[in-house]
Amino acid sequence: MRRYLHIPKLNNMSNTTIAALLGGPEMIIVAVAVLLLFGGKKIPELMKGLGKGMKEFKNGQEGTDEPKIQKEV
Repeated sequence: MRRYLHIPKLNNMSNTTIAALLGGPEMIIVAVAVLLLFGGKKIPELMKGLGKGMKEFKNGQEGTDEPKIQKEV
């Protein structure tokens, strides 16, 4: 009995995120690569910026034009 590797078709991937295509070992490899490229001290700053960008994008989609004033620590 032959087993074939299931490769999703490109036209069916419109709703598939990259996280759904990566398994556990692939995620670990990506995390190690990011750690090696940016270093341990830079990663929290990158994640903070990514979080702010996502929040601004979400507010833009909801129609909230005025950003809320927040105190930075």
